[in-house]
Amino acid sequence: MTVRSDVVARLTGRAVSGERPLSRALAEVTLDDGRIVVVKRSTEPGAARAEAAGLRWLAAAGSVRVPVVHGHEEGWLVIDRVPQGRPGREAAVRFGRDLAALHTAGAPAFGAPPPDGPVDAYIGQAPMRNEQGTDWPRWYAEQRVLPYLRRAVDQGTVRAGEAAVVERLCARLPGLAGPAEPPARLHGDLWSGNVLWGADGHVRLIDPAAHGAHRETDLAMLRLFGCPQLERVLDGYQEVAPLAVGWAGRVGVHQLFPLLVHAVLFGRGYAEQALAVARSALAG
Repeated sequence: MTVRSDVVARLTGRAVSGERPLSRALAEVTLDDGRIVVVKRSTEPGAARAEAAGLRWLAAAGSVRVPVVHGHEEGWLVIDRVPQGRPGREAAVRFGRDLAALHTAGAPAFGAPPPDGPVDAYIGQAPMRNEQGTDWPRWYAEQRVLPYLRRAVDQGTVRAGEAAVVERLCARLPGLAGPAEPPARLHGDLWSGNVLWGADGHVRLIDPAAHGAHRETDLAMLRLFGCPQLERVLDGYQEVAPLAVGWAGRVGVHQLFPLLVHAVLFGRGYAEQALAVARSALAG
């Protein structure tokens, strides 16, 4: 038995009958009762714990579906596999309604981690610290935008002279943020790859960087990376929790955080997008 199978057997309480690697970090494992689970291996300290806590916190809202979490230990996470379907209009509207309900389930503060989740978590492969705050513009600047801007400058992805445009945007955030809103319960890394369209017509979310934040950030990330049927998703969302006036003009402000994360992880192209978004928001 491999280490992976041994972990699965312990966390599911079932014997393993087969394995199929999907990548260096992912594999599908078949249990002796025919069910298939997905096993994820994380090398970053606390990443498996953070992901498990995030999935459970999202599930606790009773709205958007997530795969069942069987458990985690020492960098391993075991969840149910999601049989894949196709993006459809009805599923998209339903997902929008469910996402709105997830957000309105709320969080104790901006930056609040899930219960049992670590303060030092991750967004993708990048560290993400969940320091809490009560004022969104200040928190967003200090805990989400500026830490990744500094890292991008330190590694040369953003040139020192270019950082000023992002810093100016952060200084102007109180006037750009729109009406104040309570902390929402966010998925936190809501790009299209983390939105699974199930064969049963229901969307399931995976790989969260869950925390309390502004709900428009999740929606901005969906648009940034091209979610299928996005307009239908937004239709469903607006039915349940209408967005504040002017939300469409704030999309770039909310995209700045994921763009800078991607600049740190993947290089100059994302840095240029982040700088363009900052200039556009300031000009608007």
